[in-house]
Amino acid sequence: MTPTARTISPRAHTGLAAVLCAALLGACASGPTAPVNAKPVPANLKPADSEGVAFTWHAVGSQIYECRAADKGGWAWVFVAPEADLFNPRNEKVGTHGAGPHWAALDGSRTVGTVKARADGERPADIPLLLLTAKSAGAPGRMAAVTSVQRLNTEGGNAPAAGCAVRADAGKRVKEGYTADYVFFTANKG
Repeated sequence: MTPTARTISPRAHTGLAAVLCAALLGACASGPTAPVNAKPVPANLKPADSEGVAFTWHAVGSQIYECRAADKGGWAWVFVAPEADLFNPRNEKVGTHGAGPHWAALDGSRTVGTVKARADGERPADIPLLLLTAKSAGAPGRMAAVTSVQRLNTEGGNAPAAGCAVRADAGKRVKEGYTADYVFFTANKG
């Protein structure tokens, strides 16, 4: 044994194990938490007091836009649909996000949302933050009880600033990469 090496008594091992177990149990019992890089949520994006956080999934994908005639003449990028994969906090793929908008879990459950409120993203390139009401549109499972969805911590995804200016661009589609956190809420039990 080297002069700096130390042995730990069996009693110390038991105490250390107890502390580690208590810490792990406390972390597990605390329930769903906000995303690690969470920023303050704008007041207009808070769900009803009767709802609580069920889980949060991270989206990685694209926002799809199409070049169409603008209402006031000219051409503009018009939002078509999202296309993203959803990941749990362990970075395991757990579902998809697509047109509707909808979120589908790998267990076959699905929820569809309707925009209720929005707030600007942090930078001009970031799609807006959203609060959506939600209803089940699929099989029983993880998404079946979802009542509201928040889109937070957006990065990227807004339509390109240029490239849709002439009739020759009509119908052209682009995919703008984005990431976001989707916080899913369910009715509080009680």
